[in-house]
Amino acid sequence: MTKPPIFETFGCRLNAYETQAMKDLGDAAGLNNAVVVNTCAVTAEAVRSSKQRIRKLRREHPDAQVIVTGCAAQTEPKTYTDMPEVDVVVGNIEKMQADTWTGLAMGPNFIGETERLQVNDIMSVEETAGHLIDGFGTRSRAYVQVQNGCDHRCTFCIIPYGRGNSRSVPAGVVVEQIQRLVDQGFNEVVLTGVDMTSWGQDLPSSPKLGDLVQRILRLVPDLNRLRISSIDSIEADPALIDAVASDIRFMPHLHLSLQAGDNMILKRMKRRHMREDAIEFCADIRRVRPDIVFGADIIAGFPTETDEMFENSVRLIAECGLTWLHIFPYSSREGTPAARMPQLPRDVVKSRAAVLRAAGDAAVLTHLAGQIGKSHNVLMENARMGRTEGFTEVAFDKDQQKGAIIRTKITGASSKQLLVA
Repeated sequence: MTKPPIFETFGCRLNAYETQAMKDLGDAAGLNNAVVVNTCAVTAEAVRSSKQRIRKLRREHPDAQVIVTGCAAQTEPKTYTDMPEVDVVVGNIEKMQADTWTGLAMGPNFIGETERLQVNDIMSVEETAGHLIDGFGTRSRAYVQVQNGCDHRCTFCIIPYGRGNSRSVPAGVVVEQIQRLVDQGFNEVVLTGVDMTSWGQDLPSSPKLGDLVQRILRLVPDLNRLRISSIDSIEADPALIDAVASDIRFMPHLHLSLQAGDNMILKRMKRRHMREDAIEFCADIRRVRPDIVFGADIIAGFPTETDEMFENSVRLIAECGLTWLHIFPYSSREGTPAARMPQLPRDVVKSRAAVLRAAGDAAVLTHLAGQIGKSHNVLMENARMGRTEGFTEVAFDKDQQKGAIIRTKITGASSKQLLVA
């Protein structure tokens, strides 16, 4: 008896996007009786969690072919080939190729010993596979990959070795995808990638991300809402800032890759900005778009971080006016320069992460309180929950049409959501 394949995703939106592409490739190849785990390598905990999940999936599906792919499979394939629960390990290049899935659809009995590990040099890849699918998501929001890989080498980060060098999807391909999504009824599109602000550097004439955004807004006039995923604020170009300032269809929400608020730690991370740059960027954007809402990634307990250095990161939350925080306890990744630096005790790392999360929770409460009495255009993700332009969740007490944009007045707030009664 054949059973449809099961797909599980760890990590970022880009991984989720690629899982959808793999589902399509698997369907076309006739893949059945398989479990596919798309891993994340960003932290050691992410790798540990994926291994734990693989073992559980093998117990639950003893007769299935277990296929492991994603960033962790790319950066440390031996971790997974050493697991008796795993049949095949597939790299980040190979998982986007139709031939790979044709072979996998033949089943584990057709996989020879040399084919059990299908991971090649990702640094040799010069194109990204953004054309494979027309985005994914709910009927209200779709995600479109426009970029993959990263040319930077932050001392804590393993991702370039899982994703390869930066490469861009041509603007024309992106515009065509988004137009098809709008024609299918999607009200919002999110542009996604690994290092978004490097988009275009590998294309003719080296266009900037802002050029792509403005082209989308100009050539797809019936697109209601456009967002971009995490950006490096120091690399935001003038055309991007102009789009934020001048087009209300560009949603007033930016998630910033800040990582720390202390200049010495930023230098040791090999980041490209100082704390003053981050503060100035947020102030400048807020002047041209007063309703902007900022999110940010911050790492707690980076090697050599003193109490004073850590306090600079805590203060950055208020100084930049950050709301939606992703806090990462520092995780040493073998092969990165930061792994060779003096490490902090784990209890210190965890306690600092807790302090940052508490500061983030307080910032969210302040933001929510400030929205009561205001009116928002809310994009409904399901019958009772949608999101404002600034990506704040709104809970309704009556059913609404999924995928619709509802103009409504905020009447209250919980600890995490705005409320409409």
